[in-house]
Amino acid sequence: MTTVDLVIILAVVVCLLISFLFSGSETALTASSRGSMLRLESQGSADAATVNRLLGDREQLIGALLIGNSVANIAGSTLATGLFLSWFGDVGVAYATVLMTVLVVVFCEILPKTVAINAPDRISLLVARPMQNVVNLLGPILYAIGHIVRWILARFGFVLGETAPLLPAHEELRGAVDLLHREGSVEKHDRDMFGGLLDLRDLTVGDVMIHRTEMITFNVEDPPKEIIETVIEKVSRVPLWRDSPENIIGVVHARDILRALEAAHGEAAKIDLEAIAKPPWFVPDLRPLSEQLAAFRRRKSPFALVVDEYGEVMGLVTLEDILEEIVGDIADEHEVVLPGVRPQPDGSVNVDGAVPIRDLNRALDWHLPDADATTIAGLVIHEARSIPEPGQNFTFHGYRFNVLRKNRNRITALRITPLDRKLSGRSA
Repeated sequence: MTTVDLVIILAVVVCLLISFLFSGSETALTASSRGSMLRLESQGSADAATVNRLLGDREQLIGALLIGNSVANIAGSTLATGLFLSWFGDVGVAYATVLMTVLVVVFCEILPKTVAINAPDRISLLVARPMQNVVNLLGPILYAIGHIVRWILARFGFVLGETAPLLPAHEELRGAVDLLHREGSVEKHDRDMFGGLLDLRDLTVGDVMIHRTEMITFNVEDPPKEIIETVIEKVSRVPLWRDSPENIIGVVHARDILRALEAAHGEAAKIDLEAIAKPPWFVPDLRPLSEQLAAFRRRKSPFALVVDEYGEVMGLVTLEDILEEIVGDIADEHEVVLPGVRPQPDGSVNVDGAVPIRDLNRALDWHLPDADATTIAGLVIHEARSIPEPGQNFTFHGYRFNVLRKNRNRITALRITPLDRKLSGRSA
């Protein structure tokens, strides 16, 4: 083996190493987390800033990586072929083809890409500066190639940069968090909180309000003692009405009642509840939760009455109702966590009809749709296209629903059994 042969072998090895570097860098940079890089850059990482600059112009980056990788592979294969021809004659072409194919595929493609895909962020930081130098060096060539590529694509009606994303940004965020949860990096509670925060823009006040059938209200003519006891024992605020429950004239706060009691020396009969009641605040049921949250902050009031398009009172909404959409149920020492839901030994769950679908999904990690109904009873009525009778069974969305009790036109209790496989259609 001559000195020239050794030089050629060394050159082939260098070409393979260069190919290894470019192949691994391509996988690491394209698979790196933009969120992680932005966070590291904000913390002062120069390498992360370089990664972000490279990813900011993907055409230049991919072009530089492909040129470097292709030149290295072609040069290495050409040198190896010439060497094998001098050693074995014409059959050396076959030997060189087999050997370089194995080396390039195994050691310059699969091996570096496998390493890079398992630690893309760390490797991106390591190769960022060398790749930036390559991009700068090949800048004029990449600029010319880019124009040629755009011209060719334009001839076929494909214009770069005009393709709309498949999902809006907030849905991409939701998908990323779901993926991290599936991989075990994010806990279920954190995933639910993030999802609840994203849902604020899509939910309305009517989706989370306490319905008027469940509101605690009083006639302003009722005995003050009875109203005061209810406010102190059950709620912090209570609406007052005159003539009919639809005519809300004010909202009395427990704090104001305690002050009035102190001024009246504990004699409840002397308190004029109408005088200490605050004017009611009415909000439309179609207002998005994100806007209502901002309105609560502006008014510095966590309580509002909800009305429909005709001005009729539909229910009430509080700041706690909105916060629970983000963090889940906030139960104090007197509350039962997710009331109305009672798991059974056979795997089924007894549920009150008024339980919100979103609360049930969050508590049991189910996936019942909530686009057409707010409560479990509403979902059954929507799917059945009728008001079912006790004893009827329905199967939809992968769950079996058995109607247990009904009060007039309201379904008050159901038994829900998850099925092993998704079923379509309905059966009664």
